Amino acid sequence: MLCRLLEEKLKLILALPKGRILNEALPLLERAGVKPESSFHDNGDRRLIFQTNVSGLNIIRVRSFDVATFVAFGAAHIGVAGSDVLMEFDYPENYSPLDLKIGKCRMMVAQPLELKEDDDPARWSHVSVATKYPEVTKQHFAARGVQAECIKLNGAMELAPKLGLARRIVDLVDTGKTLKENGLVEVEHIADVSSRLVVNRAALKTKPELLGKWVERIREAVNG
Repeated sequence: MLCRLLEEKLKLILALPKGRILNEALPLLERAGVKPESSFHDNGDRRLIFQTNVSGLNIIRVRSFDVATFVAFGAAHIGVAGSDVLMEFDYPENYSPLDLKIGKCRMMVAQPLELKEDDDPARWSHVSVATKYPEVTKQHFAARGVQAECIKLNGAMELAPKLGLARRIVDLVDTGKTLKENGLVEVEHIADVSSRLVVNRAALKTKPELLGKWVERIREAVNG
């Protein structure tokens, strides 16, 4: 019984996002000494929790927007999340000690090219915006005294102006190619975005040495 309790105390769950950030995070974790089991790379494997080469450290693979929630509620002790996600949810239970310097992009306001030609953002008083980030969007415009009506979408943001859903969008931009191909242009910068290491504050208090060790190992991997 005592051994089982000790094992549970030492067990850690690391939450990783699916997609592009995962591909960039895995080499970083490998430099920190963490490798998931081989089935983690099998696209046909439908499991979401995997062992690693480190005893007591398991990985869960979830949607990028869910990493912050899993960590905040203690289902995972540590995770990798975009700063866009951390800004949108802003859980007080999460602590972000480290910029991983991966997944870099920018959060922008964009609108149709023809709208920009006769438009002055400084004169906006009310805007309709399609976005995955309604909280960040409202805060951004409220700081300028602009009322933002946000329509929540989880993808295909570029369609919103074309189909009359909203005149503008707020989304992440990397190269800008998708915007250009859909007749949109960037008009306002909201934030630079990168992936961060995020830690559950309560777990950091109950497992300070264990979590502190992993934060430092990952820091060394980032700086190395």
